[in-house]
Amino acid sequence: MPADPYPRAVLDLLAAAGDRPVIEHGTRTVTGAQLLGLVRRLAAGLRAAGLGPGDGIAMMLGVTPEAFAAMIAGYAVGARVVGVRPGLPGAQARHVLRQDIAAIVTDADPAQGALTVAELLETPDDGGPLRLSGRPHDVARLVHTSGSTGTPKGCAQTYAAMDAAWTARPAAWPPAIKELASRLQRYLVFGSLASQVMMEYGVLTLAAGGTMVVADKPAFPDAIVEHRASASVITVPRLYRLVAAQRAAPADLSSLRALMVSGSPVEASRLREARDVLGPVVFHGYGQTETGTISMATPSDVPPSVGFPPDVIDVEIRDPDGVPVPAGTDGELYVRTPAQAIGYWADPGETAEVFAGGWVRTRDLGHFDDDGRLYLVGRTRDVIIVNANLHYAGPIERALAASPDIAEAYVVGAPDEDTGEAVHAFVVPAAGRTPDVGSLRTLVRDRLGDGCVPATITVIDEVPSGPSGKPDKRLLEPPDRTG
Repeated sequence: MPADPYPRAVLDLLAAAGDRPVIEHGTRTVTGAQLLGLVRRLAAGLRAAGLGPGDGIAMMLGVTPEAFAAMIAGYAVGARVVGVRPGLPGAQARHVLRQDIAAIVTDADPAQGALTVAELLETPDDGGPLRLSGRPHDVARLVHTSGSTGTPKGCAQTYAAMDAAWTARPAAWPPAIKELASRLQRYLVFGSLASQVMMEYGVLTLAAGGTMVVADKPAFPDAIVEHRASASVITVPRLYRLVAAQRAAPADLSSLRALMVSGSPVEASRLREARDVLGPVVFHGYGQTETGTISMATPSDVPPSVGFPPDVIDVEIRDPDGVPVPAGTDGELYVRTPAQAIGYWADPGETAEVFAGGWVRTRDLGHFDDDGRLYLVGRTRDVIIVNANLHYAGPIERALAASPDIAEAYVVGAPDEDTGEAVHAFVVPAAGRTPDVGSLRTLVRDRLGDGCVPATITVIDEVPSGPSGKPDKRLLEPPDRTG
């Protein structure tokens, strides 16, 4: 464990980079020394604003060198850094910003009372050693879940956990990460640095000696070609679309060496097809916001395995009674990682459900083979993964049932070429009422956001029942939309 707290390892990477380019943004190139300078000035600005250990700072930022530096500066002053994803529905954004937030930092038009990056950068750097104020047991960052339960849950990771992560420490990289790091010469960054995946691969790129390349328009394959990217994160739907585009009109992807598939499982045959069309570049990671990376399959691994968990990560497969099961037997995955969250911020009930005895209950189902490879086979949760975001069926059902036209609502998921999975709803009308599908979709969108809006809404007389007489959603078949 380093003598100085996080982000000492990241600052050391920037200092070692010196005049080497570490971020490209349009025509602008930022070196390690320049980015370190931005961190120092932004940390000074935050301290001048009275912010320090234990303070919550909401980062409402784009993807720029200053945004990356602001996140690191927040850690330098020992704050609780809260990345706010763009596009959050109003109610969810208000929920995040009311969770013990002392200040908002933005690079856009500031709301009343918000601090701007430009204002913070006006604070001069005193030239002395950059003081790091993080305390081991303080929460260093909150990474919010998708909000599919109605309000996003903030996974709380301490400074001690950030220090324990391997990302910025090459000597601690497991074999799959070493192989991936060797391909990160030009890592394409887009979307939001509030994304745990996007930010962590950015730090890994620094440690690997590569350059983060910002794509303001992340359409694939165009962005890969334009920026000569060697690596990028990709969701399952985007992977499928890229494979289809390459079959129809191949683009020059000769620079590409790694695509890190994130967010949801890839069907084995589709993964083989992707590797046939794109070459040996597809890495399939498995992890959760609560745990970080659990395992990663490299291009040489055989689908549908998600690879070997590193030695520093404990994975147990347990039966419904919590008893570990032997290799080859399916069960629920319980995971323990050095950098895992300690719980959900201000949510003791959900924390007790998921975090128990030092383990994280993933609520994913899988098994090991005799050689120790990990396989995923399903979920214990009633969730649908749309565009790599988990959306719980329950809140969608409750939103639909809030309509006076609806007596009962049931939601299921089904594979979808465009979004990985899609939400499909079945509704029983209230007596004498005729549901309006457009109004129901608007109701869900306003309450839970676009990702929860059903792709189809089917009116039924009653829900099918299982042998027990209870409603059985497994008997509901979504409409075939392949035609």
